[in-house]
Amino acid sequence: MKLVKVRVQNYRSVEDSGEFEVGDLTCLVGKNEAGKTALLSAIRGLRPSQPFEFDEAIDYPRRFATRFDDRHEDGTAEVIRTWWRLDSSDIAAVERKFGKGVLRSDTFQIHFGFRYDENKRIWDIDVDSEKVLENMLSKHALDATERNALHGVTNGLGADTALSAVAQRTPKQEALLQEIKQCRGSSFTVGVIDVLSARQPKFFFTSHFERMSGMVSIQKLQQDKQNKAVSVGDQIFLAFLEYAGTTLEELLEVDRRETLKATCEAASNEITEEIFQFWSQNNALEVIIDIDSGKAKDPAPFNTGTVAEIRIKNNNHKATLPLSERSAGFVWFFSFLAQFKQLRKTPGNSNAIVLLDEPGLTLHGKAQGDLLRYVVERLLPDHQVIFTTHSPFMVPMDRLADVRIVEDVVIEKQGKRPEVQGTKVRSDVLEVNNDTLFPLQGALGYEVTQSLFIGANTWLVEGPSDILYLQVVSQALAKRRRTALDPKWTLCPSGGIDKIAPFVRLFGGNRINVAVLSDIANGDKTKIENLKKADILKAGHFYTCSDFTNQSESDVEDLFDIDLFVEMLNGAYNPPVTNVVTKEALMAAAPTARIVKKAEALFKLMPTTVAEFDHFGAARWLLENPSVLDADSPAVQATLDSFEEVFKTFNALVAS
Repeated sequence: MKLVKVRVQNYRSVEDSGEFEVGDLTCLVGKNEAGKTALLSAIRGLRPSQPFEFDEAIDYPRRFATRFDDRHEDGTAEVIRTWWRLDSSDIAAVERKFGKGVLRSDTFQIHFGFRYDENKRIWDIDVDSEKVLENMLSKHALDATERNALHGVTNGLGADTALSAVAQRTPKQEALLQEIKQCRGSSFTVGVIDVLSARQPKFFFTSHFERMSGMVSIQKLQQDKQNKAVSVGDQIFLAFLEYAGTTLEELLEVDRRETLKATCEAASNEITEEIFQFWSQNNALEVIIDIDSGKAKDPAPFNTGTVAEIRIKNNNHKATLPLSERSAGFVWFFSFLAQFKQLRKTPGNSNAIVLLDEPGLTLHGKAQGDLLRYVVERLLPDHQVIFTTHSPFMVPMDRLADVRIVEDVVIEKQGKRPEVQGTKVRSDVLEVNNDTLFPLQGALGYEVTQSLFIGANTWLVEGPSDILYLQVVSQALAKRRRTALDPKWTLCPSGGIDKIAPFVRLFGGNRINVAVLSDIANGDKTKIENLKKADILKAGHFYTCSDFTNQSESDVEDLFDIDLFVEMLNGAYNPPVTNVVTKEALMAAAPTARIVKKAEALFKLMPTTVAEFDHFGAARWLLENPSVLDADSPAVQATLDSFEEVFKTFNALVAS
């Protein structure tokens, strides 16, 4: 069976999404805080493959929390309603048990929500109970006399009652009665539901935050498992072990470690082979599993007991690094495959519907394209996939009919309070009007899509996070009628200092005005001097962040006042109270002037429950919370001053 339509209500930001169709692939596009994650979470709640429950106190829309009974007279609040279409094998399974022609339609609905009786999903399916009874009567070959006991009866419960009232039932009547009782409550409709429920796909959910732990203490993990306190990263490691065909307990058996290591490596190799069919960034990597005893000088809990570590070997450089030190994108991709392959091994999950929340967010644009290709080529043949994104690289432009726009709709009314309608889903991605030149771009929420194009004035920065910083701060400056980004600039990520020269040569050959803002570390100074000597840029068109920070090493993040950046880190990663980022802790974290390196060092000391630091986290939070720049604090003013100086410098380079 296939999911064909969805409606979400009464869940977080979603008052009523409206009905929207889903296909084999459905891409939900929208800006941050539009409600995309809420939609996926509500959908998974219908039949989750992982532990999950709706929580009324948390999930019911807060602005209606005190009005539940007024808004829902029947005492329940529907959250998720789904429409399904049966395939021939589903119909055949029903007919094997109940005979031909018992289903009046090949479509049905299921809905679920808050305060549903006994946590039951409600099915709305059209079963011809009279036809079921007739098929059973024919199957058991009741004669006319035996049938008289069922005169006027049209359903299973009625047949149960009538036959149970017969004092001396014939063997045929008894056999019929026992078959009827096999249906729960002697309901033929429920019997059909039970057949189809066993065939209904579960929902497998994962987000870009879910990454495998690269190193685990087997003893601690065993303890956490017993206490039901396993972290997300460790849970994925457990999934990997299950996929490899082993367990924590087996890893503790000293005499089998080599065997188990080989087993884990075999599983890793299979996943790795899968990755590199769709990972064009570096095909010289391989996965190594190391199972050993903890070393006394290692930090706890890795200093005792049995320690399992996943390392990535670069065959080009003949060196290995812990999984945790590889790119966040690679770690996520490996983690996702480990989860997914174990899901496929679990009975009843071979047809699971895959829900991906912002997949590959930390991947480079080209790698995101590889991921999208993996979804289409590997997942779609056996699974429906619904995923959310605000990245232009993850939008299937050749399948725009599969794209749905997600908006948090607020209708402004002059002289009145705005009308909040909440999250809505629509499919008119190509409709053009005066308010939105291209709704798809508008739904993305920010103009990062311009990085897909080369303009007459192209400003190269290192990565997508730099684009977000420049655009969000530019908007804040514009609100204050200060110097902002000249709209003639097209921002484009180069992917790093080593790729600047090829970009500039490409653009310059097409007579495009190119300017560069580059990060700079100690090891980059020679590269930058060589770029300047190569004369591939106009004089004065190449700047490093150090030119605006008075630091020998700088990234775009160093344009932020440190107090503001601390607020961004706490907002983005929400560490526990005992680990809240402070200015003092951040400054002392690493002997470098670069604030991102300080943050990287500090976050290595965070509990495993805190997401790993990456360059995109703080940028994403700022995009979601631009109002932080509306304050008149010294930190905000200093930040705006720094970025304004950058914009003044680069705006002067715009070609007419």
